[in-house]
Amino acid sequence: MVEMIEVRGVSKSFGSQQVLKDVDFQVKAGEIVGLLGPNGAGKTTVIRILNGVIKADAGTISIMGLSPTQSDDIRAISGIVTESAGLYHQMSGLENLEFFAELYGVEDNAQIKRLLELFELVDHQHKPVGTYSTGMKKRLALSKALLHNPKILFLDEPTNGLDPDGIKMVLSYLKTYNQQTGTTIILCSHVLHQLEPICDSFAFLENKTIVEQGSKQELEQKYLTEIVVSVSTDYVPQEKTFLGFRCEKFENGMTITLPSKEEISTILKELLKHHRVYSVEIANNDLESIYFKVREKINR
Repeated sequence: MVEMIEVRGVSKSFGSQQVLKDVDFQVKAGEIVGLLGPNGAGKTTVIRILNGVIKADAGTISIMGLSPTQSDDIRAISGIVTESAGLYHQMSGLENLEFFAELYGVEDNAQIKRLLELFELVDHQHKPVGTYSTGMKKRLALSKALLHNPKILFLDEPTNGLDPDGIKMVLSYLKTYNQQTGTTIILCSHVLHQLEPICDSFAFLENKTIVEQGSKQELEQKYLTEIVVSVSTDYVPQEKTFLGFRCEKFENGMTITLPSKEEISTILKELLKHHRVYSVEIANNDLESIYFKVREKINR
C-alpha cells in the first residue's frame, strides 16, 4: 500500500509550552490507524496540524502529496469529527445533512439517503438534533463528515460519552465503511481496548512524540518476550512449574508462562493425555499490555 500521510520531525509549542517534539509517523492508504496516548498527550494538536487549522513550528507533512498549508485542498479530501460535533440542534438530522451537502457542493442526492441508512438514522431523520441521544449525534456527525466521500477521515475521541452499545455500534459502522470504500481513517483515543478490534496499526504518542508504531502482530513480536497463557482445566498443579515452564494456579485452572506461542500446543498435548481443557487464552497480548511494555522500555 502507498503512503497516504507522511509526517517527519513535526514540533509544536504554544508559548513556552512544547506540545509536540520531532513527531514521525506514516499512514498507508486504506488503513485504519489508532493514534493512542493519554489525555493531554497532543493527539488533538496532531489532528489540527494535519488539517491545516494550526501550523507546525518545524517538520514536514505530506497528505496525498499536499501540504497542510493548502488547507482548502486538504479539507476537500478529508472529513473530521471532533468532540463538538458542529451540528445545528434546532434543525432536524435530515436538514443538517442537506445544509452541509450544499455547503460541500455535494450533487449526489442519494448520498444523504445512503448515510442515513448506514448509520441507522432513517427513523430519526425528521427529529430535531437537540432531541438526539449522544450516540445518535455521533452517528450524524460521522454522516456529515462523509457527505463528500473524503479520502481521509480524522476522528478525535469518537467514542467519548457513549455507552458500551453505542461504542460498539459506532466502531462497527467505521469498520464497515472502511471496508466498503477504502477510506483511510485516523482515530485518536486514550481508550486502547476499544480500538484494538478495528485498527490495522497503532501509533503511540508519549512524552510529546511518537514512541512506537506498527500493527498488532509487529508490536507483539517486538515487545512480548514471554507469553502468559491462561488455561481452564481440571488439572491442579502441585508445583510452580509444568513441563519446566513457570505456572501459577487459580480457581478452575492455571497460568503458564511460555517463551513463544509455539509452546502452547506442547502443553495442551500433555494436559489432554489425562485431563480436560475447557478454554485457552493468551492473557498478555492485548493492546493495553503491549502499550505498557512500550512505556516500560522508553522510561527506563
